[in-house]
Amino acid sequence: MLELPVVESKEQRRKKPDWLRVKLPIGPNYKKVRSLVDDYNLHTICQSGNCPNMGECWGAGTATFMILGNTCTRSCSFCAVKTGRPPEYDEDEPRRVAEAIDLMQVKHAVITSVNRDERKDRGAEVWYQTVRHIKERTPEVTIETLIPDVRATWWALERMISAGQEVVSHNMETVEALYRKVRPQAKYHRSLEQIQRTKDYGKRTKSGIMVGLGETDEQVYKTMDDLLEHGCDVMTIGQYLQPTKMHLDVVEYVHPDKFAEYKEVGLSKGFDFVESAPLVRSSYHAERHL
Repeated sequence: MLELPVVESKEQRRKKPDWLRVKLPIGPNYKKVRSLVDDYNLHTICQSGNCPNMGECWGAGTATFMILGNTCTRSCSFCAVKTGRPPEYDEDEPRRVAEAIDLMQVKHAVITSVNRDERKDRGAEVWYQTVRHIKERTPEVTIETLIPDVRATWWALERMISAGQEVVSHNMETVEALYRKVRPQAKYHRSLEQIQRTKDYGKRTKSGIMVGLGETDEQVYKTMDDLLEHGCDVMTIGQYLQPTKMHLDVVEYVHPDKFAEYKEVGLSKGFDFVESAPLVRSSYHAERHL
């Protein structure tokens, strides 16, 4: 008798597997980081993006700071950061971020930001000043900046990446076929060009995607090829997790063995470093590839 395949319901597919379980945030280092973030009135993507690794990273004394406020002008259908017209533009933020990083005594700092499409310079000046303040206060600290899409405002991109950071990251987020659904205000080839221009400027480049949104292996491998052709040195691959019911559904929880396969293929294609696992996020263990 023909055995029909078992078709899972949406609720069954949404049930997180064991490999996505994370520890609750506890411990003195976590409390110290939390206190610094609150005392200096700072934002982190760890909180705003509902990152599953917050307990681990904050427990190790590290955090990814998010500058230019916590309201984004984009409305990506995967992202937990709130959307709207940003009310704040804090010119003292670069100093406070640098001071907090000094107090945390980190060796590698990761900075990201919301999109500020309403500003002519896309927030480039605050980016520049933040990196300069960190370098002046703690010159031994290496810096990775995870920058947004500048919408082809290339002079703003140059200002963002000219302050002395060692690594510049810009995430593709997904494969080309899913861009309209996942990143409706972004363009796949524009992001590739941004990475190429960053590489041409002389920076170490990095990008990342999420899987579990309905992409195929072939589409993932094509994205790898496209990134390599546009000068990308480091790639991260992680599992998409639905932040709220208002966001895109998880199509598939990808098995850790598949992530290991993605890493092997990526390295064989020519990336200097590939971080690929279910809980990997852009800044997770960011210091490793330095």
